[in-house]
Amino acid sequence: MDSEQTPLEAAPAKRHSTRCVRIGPLVIGATAPVVVQSMTDTATADITATVAQVAELARAGSELVRITINDEAAAAAVPRIREQLLAQGVEVPLVGDFHFNGHKLLKRHPACAEAIAKMRINPGNVGKGRRRDPQFAEMVEIACRYELPVRIGVNWGSLDESVLTRLMDANAARREPHPPEAVMRNAVVTSAIESATQAEALGLPSDRIVLSCKMSGVQDLVAVYRDLARRCDYPLHLGLTEAGMGIPGITASSAALAILLQEGIGDTIRVSLTPDPGGSRAREVEVAQQVLQSLGLRDFTPRVTACPGCGRTSSDYFQHLAEQVRSFIDRRMPEWRVDYPGVEQLRIAVMGCVVNGPGESRHADIGISLPGAGEQPAAPVFIDGERAVTLKGEQLAAELEPIIESYVAQRFASSKSE
Repeated sequence: MDSEQTPLEAAPAKRHSTRCVRIGPLVIGATAPVVVQSMTDTATADITATVAQVAELARAGSELVRITINDEAAAAAVPRIREQLLAQGVEVPLVGDFHFNGHKLLKRHPACAEAIAKMRINPGNVGKGRRRDPQFAEMVEIACRYELPVRIGVNWGSLDESVLTRLMDANAARREPHPPEAVMRNAVVTSAIESATQAEALGLPSDRIVLSCKMSGVQDLVAVYRDLARRCDYPLHLGLTEAGMGIPGITASSAALAILLQEGIGDTIRVSLTPDPGGSRAREVEVAQQVLQSLGLRDFTPRVTACPGCGRTSSDYFQHLAEQVRSFIDRRMPEWRVDYPGVEQLRIAVMGCVVNGPGESRHADIGISLPGAGEQPAAPVFIDGERAVTLKGEQLAAELEPIIESYVAQRFASSKSE
């Protein structure tokens, strides 16, 4: 078959996991959509602040929200947090994050176990030495009693020292030892898989186990998850731990997640951004959604394609128009999402000149191609590939908005009645 006949794949690979795990109303794994999750940074004992942040994250689109349960006050607060969220109509499943003392807290506060939908256990922080296995067993037994799924979440910063020591010793005995960093990556994966095997032996069903192996370097994360996916078929939670702030954190997380998701690895994701001072925690949800949407895995909001501009675009008007269109969509989405299911698939193009503008506009559901330098001051609007109208003047946004509104009502109204 020659190159012209060879089909070019343009979609992520089939997902590696074959098992499904149910978490409240959600199903993760296998063919289920990749789930977006996040975590609060409030003191869980501060019920008012935690409820407010969970609600903010849920309304931003987080489908699971993890909360820290680190002391008696936090454990006692969880049932009240759940009650207040339900009173507000926020039904997002809560994930309890336990380190060091979770076995004690859950025994003393059974209502806490009843209020959460999932547990996260870090094998490196369950207990040290002889206490590790009994305390891990207690956590698993509690999960079995309350029928809770468990994410066994290994983190390279708190790796089980016994596993690392065992593998380092074995590596030292090799004729040609592997580099220490390679042994560490192997230890992270081995810790997750051995802990899952142990949990199953203690009675936790395999369809209630999710694994994660968090690393802070992009290449380390990719290498670890490729190995993890090769060695098991549990659903996997992806996330670059300690990604950092702003553009560097967003870029690193997006790069790591995109590589793995494109290879079919990953069933839930989190973008672990350090918020800007006073910034919203919900930004990590937006980034996670955009990663999935950019890969074509899920749609969360209509996409606005806009050109970057060049020497032909002597005016910055197309930039303002793109911003106005994006703002209009953001304002209308709460109502559109209810009235017009599927509106997330809408594609709009705002282009700055005639070089690529008309072509890009025809590829979108609705496209507008603004004139560049020296061109006629007229902006054709294309709908479903056909030129529908030409707009002129300085009020293009005001004239374009009703066109978008009408298109949404006509195209997506039918899906609501089906």
